[in-house]
Amino acid sequence: MPASTDSRPFRGVNLNVTVSCPECKVYPPELIERHSEGDIVCALCGLVLCDRIIDTRSEWRTFNNDDQNGDDPSRVGEATNSILDSDQLSTVISASAEGGRVARELNRAQGKSLVDKKDHALQSAYAKITQMCDGYQLPRVVQDGAKEVYKLVYDDKMLRGKSQESIMAGAIFLGCRKANAPRSFKEIWALTNVPRKEIGKVFKIINQIIQKKNVEQGGIITYQNDNISTTQTNPEDLVGRFCSHLGLTPQITSSAQSIARKLKEVGVLEGRSPTTIAATVIYFAITVFKLSISLAKISEKTGVSEGTIKASYKYLYNAKEKLVDQSWIDSGKVDLGAV
Repeated sequence: MPASTDSRPFRGVNLNVTVSCPECKVYPPELIERHSEGDIVCALCGLVLCDRIIDTRSEWRTFNNDDQNGDDPSRVGEATNSILDSDQLSTVISASAEGGRVARELNRAQGKSLVDKKDHALQSAYAKITQMCDGYQLPRVVQDGAKEVYKLVYDDKMLRGKSQESIMAGAIFLGCRKANAPRSFKEIWALTNVPRKEIGKVFKIINQIIQKKNVEQGGIITYQNDNISTTQTNPEDLVGRFCSHLGLTPQITSSAQSIARKLKEVGVLEGRSPTTIAATVIYFAITVFKLSISLAKISEKTGVSEGTIKASYKYLYNAKEKLVDQSWIDSGKVDLGAV
């Protein structure tokens, strides 16, 4: 049965979108797509009609214009990775069975490349750093910072004789500093099984290496430009994390951090480790706010012995009038006489 033809005129809405120049009002319009600027321009008057257009052409560009006058376009390739040594644009030769003996020999020859070997060693180290950070639930920004530090220093002569695990531990320690999420040497030791003294020694060497490279390269190293604190860990940062582990309220946490800040002005507990200061401050804040949390639980969560906390607590007790805010006493939540 032949198909019927409908000769009636179409009366619906015309959904075709046509871009035309409002100045020239010429139909059909004479338009030019300028992909380099992302604009659609009227060819008659030069008026820009659309901006930020999407270039739907193929992703081909020429890398060797000087050699072959643009006759050999090459694929753009994947995005470069700043933490690897090569440009990530090299060809990977497959050693599949379909390629035969020639493909296997080419794959073996490529595997002996020095650049590929360096990248392979770096990728193995990065995988181990990622595994360590994931085991301690460190954020991705800490992993990236640790990998960046490791790449800068891993083959330096000053680190000869140091184990790769200790270099990774030092890189993770500085990665935490870079991400503004500092950890103590004791926590890095629990994470990497590298002794605390060894982490401290490697940390000082890494700091010297990065400062030296920063001077040689004119201050362009990201590690130094991000103003990473290479001094002692701030006890105030540790207080916030330990309070979270203890399940304390935001009010108690902010009060403990306020006490930790005042310690610098009062000059109490100078010379003690940041972890000891943080544990003692939390115990002092819990005591003045009359909370029922045992000293044993604080010792468990912070990793500081009960005897050390008690010995440091005496110094805070003697300076309690300077450390406790007057507004806390006026609100009735704190009674210094009961401390």
